[in-house]
Amino acid sequence: MKINFYNTLTKKKEEFKPINEDKVCMYSCGPTVYYYPHIGNLRAYLFMDSLRRTLKYNGYELKHVMNITDVGHLVSDADDGEDKMMKAAKRENKNPFEIADFYTNVFLQDLKKLNIDMPEIIARATQHIKCMEEYVKKIIANGYTYETEDTIYFDTSKLDKYGVLSNKDVKEEDLEARIEVDPNKKHPNDFAVWFRAPENHLMKWDTFWGKCYPGWHLECSAMGHEYLGEEFDIHTGGIDHIPVHHENEIAQAKGYCGKIPAHYWMHVEFLQVDGRKMSKSLNNLYTIDQLNDMGYEPAVFRMFNIGAHYKKQINFTIDAMDAAKTALARLREGYLKHKEGTAEINNNVIDEYENKFHEAINDDLNMPVAMSVVWEVIKNPSKSKQFAKLIDKFDTVMGFNLKEYVPETQELPEEIISLVNQRNEARKNKDWAESDRLRDELISRGYSVKDSKEGTIIEKK
Repeated sequence: MKINFYNTLTKKKEEFKPINEDKVCMYSCGPTVYYYPHIGNLRAYLFMDSLRRTLKYNGYELKHVMNITDVGHLVSDADDGEDKMMKAAKRENKNPFEIADFYTNVFLQDLKKLNIDMPEIIARATQHIKCMEEYVKKIIANGYTYETEDTIYFDTSKLDKYGVLSNKDVKEEDLEARIEVDPNKKHPNDFAVWFRAPENHLMKWDTFWGKCYPGWHLECSAMGHEYLGEEFDIHTGGIDHIPVHHENEIAQAKGYCGKIPAHYWMHVEFLQVDGRKMSKSLNNLYTIDQLNDMGYEPAVFRMFNIGAHYKKQINFTIDAMDAAKTALARLREGYLKHKEGTAEINNNVIDEYENKFHEAINDDLNMPVAMSVVWEVIKNPSKSKQFAKLIDKFDTVMGFNLKEYVPETQELPEEIISLVNQRNEARKNKDWAESDRLRDELISRGYSVKDSKEGTIIEKK
């Protein structure tokens, strides 16, 4: 079955045709590890996870690289502002290498909590300084740079076109540049590829140009080339990467070998909180651990994300998380009922469900439609182990780890157990008025009451 992805490079949805028939090579922009990742950051990696799982569902082997930016770069995407790693080091009174190690571990643990399928290669920038140095030396040799006193800039005027992803009008950019004009730059779109480190800079290395550190954009170009070659299949990131970071990656690759590195560029939209952009000033940043403390396990945040297409902006609200929590509980409950089912299902029914699911995920990762197929199976009145097995297969893409789900057992207080026993006795005697009174009493104490063939099920709300 063919796969279609929206390609930012061509501005259209198109059939995915990998360079190698059975193997997909891809690169994902990872985090700058200077603080705790928030849920907006993590949406990008849930998108990455859906892409990985969909490709695997289609039988592809993956070679996937994700970088960890543990080299300091500047607060803005341009070449100005304060170095993020240095800023964090001052904030926490640690050296930047300690900062990087700590927040790298936090990030990787968050991915594990979200059950994110991990890339085959996780490349830390500090371990690839030499390959970045060799990469930039070739760009220099090819005539695409110029030097100032402390910076080597990429000269975007040497390109046939700058702005292939965002369709920048370079003349318009001259008049209203996103990057503030630096008097040392020949053009506002030019960007730093190599910095000469000042004496007090903590992250620096001996290089061909003295004690230096790399420009931010360089690491992805160099490490992508190191592991995947001059051309590979897919590059992913957030939409905020389109106008600067990914444009500059393409520029560097053209300066290095004359080619655009990835054939397909895929970008995930922003997550907002209560209709507003997340920011520290608004105090609306949430981490996975904070959500957990609020009663939302990581799988609830996964369910929340699956409810929207990756190219649609998504709005985080408590109401939406409550709905996702309820949906996750119903998914697990429905799955367990099918596991205990005995109905025999015609293979044609199974095939129809599977085809609908497969078509949805292959249509540019349409997870909301794919999830609607899962719900059709869950709600099928014929409870069957065949359906449970089908849901297991779907879950290799959805990522809820249903196979390993075990319902939590609850220790009920003695007075609640006594009320349940009294109600069961009233039901046995067909004293429905007393049964209803006791049910209302349990509900008023914060418990849900469900009557089933196996008996009364009591759960704390």
